[in-house]
Amino acid sequence: MTETSNLHIAVVGGGPGGYAAAFLAADLGLKVTLIDPEANPGGVCLYRGCIPSKALLHVAKLIDESRHAKNWGIDYPDPKIDLARLRSWKEGVVTKLTGGLGLLSKQRKVEYIQGRAAFENSNTLRVSKAGGADESLTFDRIILATGSRPAIIPALKLDTPRVMDSTSALDLSEVPGTLLVVGGGYIGLELGTVYTALGANVSVVEMLSGLLPGADRDLVLPLHKRLEKSFNSILLNTTVAAMKEEPNGIRVTFDGAEVKERENVFDKVLVSVGRKPNSEIPGLDKTQVQLGTRGFIQVNKQLQTTDPTIYAIGDVVGEPMLAHKATHEGRTAVEAIAGHKVAFEPAAIPAVVFTDPEIAWCGLTETQAQKENREIKVAKFPWAASGRAMTVDRTEGMTKLVLDPQSERVLGVGIVGAGAGELIAEGVLAVEMAALAKDIAMTIHPHPTLSETVMAAAEVFFGTSTDIYRPKK
Repeated sequence: MTETSNLHIAVVGGGPGGYAAAFLAADLGLKVTLIDPEANPGGVCLYRGCIPSKALLHVAKLIDESRHAKNWGIDYPDPKIDLARLRSWKEGVVTKLTGGLGLLSKQRKVEYIQGRAAFENSNTLRVSKAGGADESLTFDRIILATGSRPAIIPALKLDTPRVMDSTSALDLSEVPGTLLVVGGGYIGLELGTVYTALGANVSVVEMLSGLLPGADRDLVLPLHKRLEKSFNSILLNTTVAAMKEEPNGIRVTFDGAEVKERENVFDKVLVSVGRKPNSEIPGLDKTQVQLGTRGFIQVNKQLQTTDPTIYAIGDVVGEPMLAHKATHEGRTAVEAIAGHKVAFEPAAIPAVVFTDPEIAWCGLTETQAQKENREIKVAKFPWAASGRAMTVDRTEGMTKLVLDPQSERVLGVGIVGAGAGELIAEGVLAVEMAALAKDIAMTIHPHPTLSETVMAAAEVFFGTSTDIYRPKK
């Protein structure tokens, strides 16, 4: 039996799950090799996802606020956008963060190999190094953190730069005059927000009856209303039947009962219809690892696969495909390998849509409760009654608690409004700690802040909120 302290582990994939696993393993005294195609750790999140998109969304918010300032008596001229400098700033943010991870890797004495890995057997990887020869390396344990990639609909696949996925859209090669976003999920809406702020005329098409399918409708409504003003059009219950490149753009044919214009031409099209796990790892069939029906690697609560030597974390093991989920799974896998008694079984994983307004939720949603015929009580506090929301002119928001009617335990939290992504952490803590509505109501929040809307929602539940009036029944 190999002593835990002498274990040599490989982590395949350097994203938020992979590098977190590698760094914790090194901190616990394990020998660690981290393998990734990029020059430094970071993965899709840092190089082509979370970080560059949030950098651009910050710029979009700044542009939007400068235009909105007219309502406050401050009149800015229209911004002049230097696309090359904006792109350079975004890339600079990525370089600093990934470079910092490279330094942390060296400080922890993690062996970092820039290359790609393939299995020879359950313990041996064939690593194709960048600019070097292949090498076979043997490990005691292997953690797969290979992430995901944009999903492709074959009928919408055109070999032209005019059709983008989320990765190429973040390159920001140009701002098209007209842009069609195919898919009303969070990635499409975030990128649509960026391109709208930069001057593109954006339309969104979604096959279902509402944007952000799966999110509670009352959370989505304020965002939908705002996007209706900034986007050219939002086409719901509509599909893209065909796309064809023409000299002046992409001709798109729409299908749906509510379609008014069956065809339209766009300068560019962004296809954002979800992501697929990167589970087609060369040589995986030489192991005992099994895949589920959607291509996700099957794991237990310790993130161990059906091959006892191999663990898997992050997007490649299933929904939700979120960086923070991958990070915590990485920690759990490493602690399990190190012999700790652990399991990945969170009560709540927060989801954040970084549009304007932001939408965030955690735990049980009203939508889930309805599907499960689960009895709940919901307490909502409208931001129109928030002094802080009024001072920043963002009163369209709302904070709500989903509660167990008998115990009054907080089962879920939903927030829509400016900075919702920063506020949701309190909701996650409440769900994880099995807090009661009374705990939230009795916790003194600073005034005036948006955070106190969480406390106010609990007060609404008890009918004791002093900021809104509810007539007695």
